[in-house]
Amino acid sequence: MPKVSVVIPAYNAMAYLPTTLDTLFQQTFTDFEVLIINDGSTDNIIEWISQLADLRIRLITQENQGLTGAHNTGVIHAQGEYIAFLDADDLWEPTKLEKQVACLDKNPEVGLVDTWVMLIDENGTSTGTVLKTNGEGNIWKQIIQCTTVVCGSSPLVRSVCFQQVGLFDPAMGGSSDWDMWIRIAARYAFALVKEPLTLYRQHRSSMSKNCERVFRENQAVIEKTFKSVPAELQYLKQHTYALVYLYLAWRALDNRNYEQAIYYRQQAHTCDPKVIYSRSGIAQKFAIVVTRFFGNSGLDGVRNISRNLRRTLLALMP
Repeated sequence: MPKVSVVIPAYNAMAYLPTTLDTLFQQTFTDFEVLIINDGSTDNIIEWISQLADLRIRLITQENQGLTGAHNTGVIHAQGEYIAFLDADDLWEPTKLEKQVACLDKNPEVGLVDTWVMLIDENGTSTGTVLKTNGEGNIWKQIIQCTTVVCGSSPLVRSVCFQQVGLFDPAMGGSSDWDMWIRIAARYAFALVKEPLTLYRQHRSSMSKNCERVFRENQAVIEKTFKSVPAELQYLKQHTYALVYLYLAWRALDNRNYEQAIYYRQQAHTCDPKVIYSRSGIAQKFAIVVTRFFGNSGLDGVRNISRNLRRTLLALMP
Protein backbone atom coordinates (compact mmCIF):
# COMPACT_ATOMS: atom_id res chain seq x y z
CA MET A 1 0.00 0.00 0.00
CA PRO A 2 1.28 3.51 -0.73
CA LYS A 3 2.31 5.75 2.14
CA VAL A 4 0.65 8.80 0.56
CA SER A 5 -2.38 9.24 -1.68
CA VAL A 6 -2.27 12.40 -3.80
CA VAL A 7 -5.74 13.54 -4.86
CA ILE A 8 -5.88 15.76 -7.95
CA PRO A 9 -9.33 17.08 -8.93
CA ALA A 10 -9.40 17.86 -12.66
CA TYR A 11 -12.08 19.67 -14.61
CA ASN A 12 -10.95 20.67 -18.12
CA ALA A 13 -7.50 21.21 -16.66
CA MET A 14 -5.24 20.00 -19.46
CA ALA A 15 -3.68 23.44 -19.87
CA TYR A 16 -1.91 22.94 -16.52
CA LEU A 17 -2.21 19.26 -15.50
CA PRO A 18 0.90 17.98 -17.35
CA THR A 19 3.11 20.56 -15.63
CA THR A 20 1.51 19.80 -12.27
CA LEU A 21 2.20 16.09 -12.69
CA ASP A 22 5.79 16.86 -13.65
CA THR A 23 6.40 18.56 -10.30
CA LEU A 24 4.66 15.70 -8.52
CA PHE A 25 6.93 13.09 -10.12
CA GLN A 26 9.98 15.18 -9.22
CA GLN A 27 9.26 14.63 -5.52
CA THR A 28 12.15 13.25 -3.49
CA PHE A 29 9.58 11.12 -1.64
CA THR A 30 8.23 8.55 -4.09
CA ASP A 31 6.00 6.16 -2.12
CA PHE A 32 2.71 7.61 -3.30
CA GLU A 33 -0.28 6.91 -5.52
CA VAL A 34 -1.94 9.56 -7.69
CA LEU A 35 -5.74 9.69 -7.86
CA ILE A 36 -6.79 11.99 -10.68
CA ILE A 37 -10.50 12.72 -10.32
CA ASN A 38 -11.89 13.49 -13.75
CA ASP A 39 -14.84 15.61 -12.65
CA GLY A 40 -16.89 15.55 -15.85
CA SER A 41 -14.21 17.03 -18.10
CA THR A 42 -14.86 17.47 -21.82
CA ASP A 43 -11.18 17.71 -22.81
CA ASN A 44 -8.84 14.85 -23.77
CA ILE A 45 -7.80 13.94 -20.21
CA ILE A 46 -8.83 10.26 -20.54
CA GLU A 47 -6.82 9.74 -23.72
CA TRP A 48 -3.84 11.64 -22.35
CA ILE A 49 -3.67 9.69 -19.07
CA SER A 50 -4.04 6.38 -20.92
CA GLN A 51 -0.68 7.11 -22.55
CA LEU A 52 1.13 7.59 -19.22
CA ALA A 53 3.21 4.62 -18.16
CA ASP A 54 3.51 5.35 -14.42
CA LEU A 55 1.56 2.67 -12.55
CA ARG A 56 1.06 4.96 -9.56
CA ILE A 57 -1.61 6.89 -11.49
CA ARG A 58 -5.28 5.99 -11.13
CA LEU A 59 -7.95 7.86 -13.09
CA ILE A 60 -11.42 8.03 -11.58
CA THR A 61 -14.08 9.51 -13.86
CA GLN A 62 -17.36 10.86 -12.52
CA GLU A 63 -20.10 13.29 -13.47
CA ASN A 64 -19.31 16.84 -12.50
CA GLN A 65 -19.67 17.30 -8.74
CA GLY A 66 -17.45 20.32 -8.20
CA LEU A 67 -14.28 20.56 -6.15
CA THR A 68 -15.86 19.30 -2.93
CA GLY A 69 -17.31 16.23 -4.63
CA ALA A 70 -13.98 15.49 -6.31
CA HIS A 71 -12.15 15.77 -2.98
CA ASN A 72 -14.62 13.38 -1.36
CA THR A 73 -14.24 10.85 -4.19
CA GLY A 74 -10.48 11.02 -3.70
CA VAL A 75 -10.73 10.47 0.04
CA ILE A 76 -13.07 7.51 -0.43
CA HIS A 77 -10.70 5.79 -2.89
CA ALA A 78 -7.42 6.73 -1.23
CA GLN A 79 -5.33 3.82 0.05
CA GLY A 80 -2.51 5.79 1.64
CA GLU A 81 -1.83 6.39 5.32
CA TYR A 82 -1.63 10.09 4.49
CA ILE A 83 -3.66 12.09 1.96
CA ALA A 84 -2.49 15.16 0.06
CA PHE A 85 -4.59 17.37 -2.19
CA LEU A 86 -3.13 19.01 -5.27
CA ASP A 87 -5.15 21.31 -7.51
CA ALA A 88 -4.55 20.59 -11.18
CA ASP A 89 -2.94 24.00 -11.75
CA ASP A 90 -0.77 24.26 -8.62
CA LEU A 91 2.82 23.06 -8.21
CA TRP A 92 5.01 21.53 -5.50
CA GLU A 93 8.66 21.99 -4.66
CA PRO A 94 10.59 18.66 -4.84
CA THR A 95 10.96 18.17 -1.06
CA LYS A 96 7.36 18.97 -0.08
CA LEU A 97 6.11 15.44 0.55
CA GLU A 98 9.39 14.27 2.05
CA LYS A 99 9.35 16.96 4.74
CA GLN A 100 5.65 16.63 5.50
CA VAL A 101 5.76 12.84 5.75
CA ALA A 102 8.72 13.06 8.12
CA CYS A 103 6.76 15.48 10.29
CA LEU A 104 3.71 13.21 10.56
CA ASP A 105 5.88 10.15 11.16
CA LYS A 106 7.60 11.85 14.08
CA ASN A 107 4.51 13.48 15.62
CA PRO A 108 1.61 11.04 16.10
CA GLU A 109 -0.53 13.74 17.76
CA VAL A 110 -0.47 15.85 14.58
CA GLY A 111 -3.34 15.31 12.14
CA LEU A 112 -2.39 17.86 9.49
CA VAL A 113 0.92 19.37 8.43
CA ASP A 114 0.89 22.48 6.28
CA THR A 115 3.54 24.48 4.39
CA TRP A 116 4.12 28.10 3.52
CA VAL A 117 2.83 29.10 0.10
CA MET A 118 4.42 30.96 -2.81
CA LEU A 119 2.04 32.80 -5.15
CA ILE A 120 2.67 32.36 -8.88
CA ASP A 121 0.93 33.97 -11.84
CA GLU A 122 -0.92 32.27 -14.68
CA ASN A 123 2.38 31.59 -16.42
CA GLY A 124 3.94 29.95 -13.36
CA THR A 125 6.19 32.92 -12.55
CA SER A 126 6.61 33.84 -8.89
CA THR A 127 4.88 37.05 -7.82
CA GLY A 128 7.40 37.40 -5.00
CA THR A 129 4.68 36.92 -2.38
CA VAL A 130 5.13 34.19 0.22
CA LEU A 131 2.16 33.50 2.50
CA LYS A 132 3.81 32.76 5.84
CA THR A 133 1.09 31.34 8.04
CA ASN A 134 1.54 30.35 11.68
CA GLY A 135 -0.86 27.46 12.25
CA GLU A 136 0.91 25.14 14.71
CA GLY A 137 -0.18 23.12 17.72
CA ASN A 138 -3.72 23.35 19.10
CA ILE A 139 -5.07 25.95 16.70
CA TRP A 140 -8.83 25.36 16.90
CA LYS A 141 -9.53 28.73 18.52
CA GLN A 142 -7.35 30.40 15.89
CA ILE A 143 -8.73 28.60 12.86
CA ILE A 144 -12.40 29.23 13.67
CA GLN A 145 -11.60 32.93 13.21
CA CYS A 146 -9.57 32.66 10.03
CA THR A 147 -8.22 29.61 8.23
CA THR A 148 -4.50 29.06 8.63
CA VAL A 149 -4.47 26.74 5.60
CA VAL A 150 -4.52 29.31 2.81
CA CYS A 151 -4.10 26.92 -0.13
CA GLY A 152 -5.89 23.62 -0.68
CA SER A 153 -2.75 22.15 -2.29
CA SER A 154 -0.56 22.60 0.79
CA PRO A 155 -1.77 20.26 3.59
CA LEU A 156 -0.89 16.62 4.15
CA VAL A 157 -3.52 14.90 6.31
CA ARG A 158 -3.69 11.58 8.12
CA SER A 159 -6.38 9.46 6.48
CA VAL A 160 -7.65 8.54 9.93
CA CYS A 161 -8.74 12.17 10.35
CA PHE A 162 -11.42 11.68 7.70
CA GLN A 163 -12.54 8.49 9.41
CA GLN A 164 -13.00 10.55 12.57
CA VAL A 165 -14.63 13.72 11.23
CA GLY A 166 -16.21 12.59 7.95
CA LEU A 167 -16.00 13.94 4.41
CA PHE A 168 -15.99 17.50 3.09
CA ASP A 169 -19.41 19.14 3.48
CA PRO A 170 -20.90 20.07 0.07
CA ALA A 171 -23.22 22.57 1.76
CA MET A 172 -20.19 24.76 2.48
CA GLY A 173 -19.42 25.22 -1.22
CA GLY A 174 -16.00 26.71 -1.91
CA SER A 175 -15.35 27.04 1.84
CA SER A 176 -15.74 23.31 2.53
CA ASP A 177 -11.98 23.04 3.08
CA TRP A 178 -12.07 25.68 5.87
CA ASP A 179 -14.92 23.73 7.49
CA MET A 180 -12.86 20.54 7.22
CA TRP A 181 -9.73 22.04 8.77
CA ILE A 182 -11.85 23.37 11.66
CA ARG A 183 -13.26 19.90 12.31
CA ILE A 184 -9.81 18.31 12.19
CA ALA A 185 -8.36 21.01 14.47
CA ALA A 186 -11.00 20.16 17.08
CA ARG A 187 -9.41 16.69 17.45
CA TYR A 188 -5.78 16.96 16.33
CA ALA A 189 -2.79 19.25 16.54
CA PHE A 190 -1.48 20.95 13.40
CA ALA A 191 2.13 21.25 12.28
CA LEU A 192 3.85 23.54 9.77
CA VAL A 193 6.88 23.28 7.51
CA LYS A 194 8.09 26.87 7.37
CA GLU A 195 9.18 26.85 3.76
CA PRO A 196 7.24 27.88 0.61
CA LEU A 197 6.92 24.33 -0.74
CA THR A 198 3.52 24.89 -2.38
CA LEU A 199 3.16 27.13 -5.44
CA TYR A 200 -0.35 28.55 -5.65
CA ARG A 201 -1.38 29.74 -9.12
CA GLN A 202 -3.40 32.95 -9.28
CA HIS A 203 -5.91 33.45 -12.11
CA ARG A 204 -7.64 36.62 -13.21
CA SER A 205 -10.85 34.62 -13.59
CA SER A 206 -10.54 32.89 -10.21
CA MET A 207 -13.87 31.93 -8.65
CA SER A 208 -12.66 33.50 -5.38
CA LYS A 209 -13.24 36.90 -6.99
CA ASN A 210 -17.01 36.45 -6.88
CA CYS A 211 -17.30 38.32 -3.61
CA GLU A 212 -20.97 37.72 -2.92
CA ARG A 213 -20.61 33.96 -3.35
CA VAL A 214 -17.45 33.89 -1.24
CA PHE A 215 -19.29 35.72 1.54
CA ARG A 216 -22.22 33.28 1.48
CA GLU A 217 -19.89 30.29 1.64
CA ASN A 218 -17.84 31.77 4.47
CA GLN A 219 -21.04 32.71 6.27
CA ALA A 220 -22.19 29.09 6.05
CA VAL A 221 -18.99 27.91 7.75
CA ILE A 222 -19.17 30.58 10.46
CA GLU A 223 -22.79 29.88 11.33
CA LYS A 224 -22.23 26.10 11.33
CA THR A 225 -19.10 26.36 13.48
CA PHE A 226 -20.41 28.78 16.09
CA LYS A 227 -23.45 26.62 16.78
CA SER A 228 -21.10 24.43 18.82
CA VAL A 229 -18.64 27.05 20.10
CA PRO A 230 -18.79 27.49 23.91
CA ALA A 231 -20.62 30.56 25.19
CA GLU A 232 -17.41 32.14 26.50
CA LEU A 233 -15.97 32.17 22.96
CA GLN A 234 -19.05 33.45 21.12
CA TYR A 235 -17.55 36.94 21.12
CA LEU A 236 -15.12 35.69 18.45
CA LYS A 237 -17.95 35.39 15.93
CA GLN A 238 -18.07 39.10 15.13
CA HIS A 239 -14.29 39.21 14.82
CA THR A 240 -14.48 36.31 12.36
CA TYR A 241 -17.02 38.17 10.24
CA ALA A 242 -14.81 41.26 10.35
CA LEU A 243 -11.86 39.31 8.94
CA VAL A 244 -14.05 37.91 6.15
CA TYR A 245 -15.22 41.42 5.23
CA LEU A 246 -11.65 42.72 5.27
CA TYR A 247 -10.62 39.91 2.91
CA LEU A 248 -13.55 40.68 0.61
CA ALA A 249 -12.55 44.35 0.49
CA TRP A 250 -9.19 43.23 -0.94
CA ARG A 251 -10.94 41.02 -3.48
CA ALA A 252 -13.20 43.91 -4.49
CA LEU A 253 -10.12 46.03 -5.14
CA ASP A 254 -8.72 43.21 -7.28
CA ASN A 255 -12.01 43.29 -9.19
CA ARG A 256 -11.60 47.06 -9.69
CA ASN A 257 -14.79 47.66 -7.74
CA TYR A 258 -13.89 50.64 -5.54
CA GLU A 259 -17.39 51.14 -4.13
CA GLN A 260 -17.70 47.50 -3.13
CA ALA A 261 -14.31 47.65 -1.42
CA ILE A 262 -15.47 50.62 0.64
CA TYR A 263 -18.67 48.79 1.56
CA TYR A 264 -16.89 45.64 2.75
CA ARG A 265 -14.37 47.70 4.72
CA GLN A 266 -17.21 49.52 6.45
CA GLN A 267 -18.81 46.18 7.29
CA ALA A 268 -15.53 44.99 8.77
CA HIS A 269 -15.38 48.11 10.94
CA THR A 270 -18.96 47.55 12.10
CA CYS A 271 -18.22 43.96 13.15
CA ASP A 272 -14.89 44.70 14.85
CA PRO A 273 -13.18 48.10 14.46
CA LYS A 274 -9.80 46.69 15.50
CA VAL A 275 -9.31 44.76 12.26
CA ILE A 276 -8.97 47.87 10.10
CA TYR A 277 -6.01 48.94 12.25
CA SER A 278 -4.21 45.65 11.65
CA ARG A 279 -1.28 45.54 9.24
CA SER A 280 -3.57 44.30 6.46
CA GLY A 281 -6.19 46.89 7.31
CA ILE A 282 -3.72 49.78 7.18
CA ALA A 283 -2.26 48.55 3.88
CA GLN A 284 -5.79 48.29 2.53
CA LYS A 285 -6.53 51.90 3.53
CA PHE A 286 -3.46 53.00 1.55
CA ALA A 287 -4.64 50.98 -1.46
CA ILE A 288 -8.09 52.57 -1.28
CA VAL A 289 -6.61 56.08 -1.07
CA VAL A 290 -4.39 55.38 -4.09
CA THR A 291 -7.40 54.08 -6.02
CA ARG A 292 -9.48 57.11 -5.06
CA PHE A 293 -6.98 59.69 -6.28
CA PHE A 294 -5.15 57.83 -9.07
CA GLY A 295 -7.66 55.23 -10.21
CA ASN A 296 -7.15 51.52 -10.82
CA SER A 297 -4.09 52.19 -12.98
CA GLY A 298 -2.44 53.96 -10.05
CA LEU A 299 -3.06 50.99 -7.77
CA ASP A 300 -1.77 48.63 -10.46
CA GLY A 301 1.41 50.71 -10.68
CA VAL A 302 2.00 50.58 -6.94
CA ARG A 303 1.39 46.83 -6.91
CA ASN A 304 3.76 46.24 -9.82
CA ILE A 305 6.50 48.16 -8.02
CA SER A 306 5.83 46.12 -4.87
CA ARG A 307 5.88 42.81 -6.75
CA ASN A 308 9.10 43.64 -8.57
CA LEU A 309 10.72 44.63 -5.28
CA ARG A 310 9.61 41.37 -3.67
CA ARG A 311 10.93 39.35 -6.60
CA THR A 312 14.28 41.14 -6.36
CA LEU A 313 14.55 40.57 -2.62
CA LEU A 314 13.56 36.93 -3.05
CA ALA A 315 16.23 36.42 -5.70
CA LEU A 316 18.85 37.89 -3.37
CA MET A 317 17.99 35.52 -0.54
CA PRO A 318 20.39 32.59 -0.05
